[in-house]
Amino acid sequence: MGPRFRGDERILDWERDRTSVTRTELFAFFDAHGIDHATLEHAAVSRVGEGDAALDALPGGHSKNLFLEDSKGALWLVSALQTTRIDLKALPAVIGSGRLSFGKPGLMHASLGVMPGSVTAFALINDTGRRVGFVLDQALALGDPVNFHPLENTATTTMSQAGFRRFLAAIGVEPRIVDFALLGSESCGQAHLRPS
Repeated sequence: MGPRFRGDERILDWERDRTSVTRTELFAFFDAHGIDHATLEHAAVSRVGEGDAALDALPGGHSKNLFLEDSKGALWLVSALQTTRIDLKALPAVIGSGRLSFGKPGLMHASLGVMPGSVTAFALINDTGRRVGFVLDQALALGDPVNFHPLENTATTTMSQAGFRRFLAAIGVEPRIVDFALLGSESCGQAHLRPS
């Protein structure tokens, strides 16, 4: 059973036999928290660059999302503008992780409730144990509005940056903002990690 909302408390209540939040439940969560959102239906988009013609109808920053596991077993979700270059060799020094590699699909589904092609920052709603660290590209953190898949890659949901931050706060996620534009420069360190 999925989440339920209790009156004005607007608390996400998880059942013991919880399954992943559905797109409909995600939208209900947005509505319960006063987060304006709009969704564009389109053909399945699995990689950056696919479906650009359809997505041109949505203004704002389009995201790419990487599910990663480090050599210490920690899990990470990186959300960035689709044009941002992500240096996975330099990133560990900034976020304090072990060596990073792409997480396996089964692990992705177990922790975020989505499969490859549908990875999205909105999937953090399914990480009730807060096992996944969230890294947000500074360029995307400054974008307004922002666009993510709504747990399925057959649609894209847009919302304001303020609405996105309200979503993160409502689920108890504090993003680590990284300036990926500076990551490849001569000094790679904590200076590139920004407070949210």
